Amino acid sequence: MISQEQLEEIKKTVKEFFEKTGLEVEIEFLPQQDLTLPIDLKTEEPQILIGQGGQTLFEIQHLLKAILKRTLRQSQGKRLNEEPFYIDLDINDYKKKKLDYLKEMARSLADEVVLTKKEKVLPAMSAYERRIIHLELAGRSDVTTESIGEEPERKVVINPEP
Repeated sequence: MISQEQLEEIKKTVKEFFEKTGLEVEIEFLPQQDLTLPIDLKTEEPQILIGQGGQTLFEIQHLLKAILKRTLRQSQGKRLNEEPFYIDLDINDYKKKKLDYLKEMARSLADEVVLTKKEKVLPAMSAYERRIIHLELAGRSDVTTESIGEEPERKVVINPEP
């Protein structure tokens, strides 16, 4: 769990980080969930920070986490509890909308596979996106899922149960 002192340091560092980008962003820190601190950004220019397929968003999140770990280590010195923590950065609800879209697509395609009795090969996706598809359909007994191919062209296949 992130201490109150660490949380204040994280908030300060995140605000400084986005001020240096020169972009107008509104930052909201949501209540911590387990070891994850959700951070929501609102901006008039979301595509600059999200990038194609969310790639820039994930890279910013990775960079920000590395900066935060280093900042906390320096500010807390040897007293720092090296307990892991994660940040979940979302911009204009991009991740939430993407999650909803992927779940709906998975259900819809699974229904189609059941009706036609033919497998469906989805387009290449990131590991995160493939995981969402697998988890969404894991509870269904009428279809199975598997990932095929090599990164970055790895795809999910939805198969009908025999």
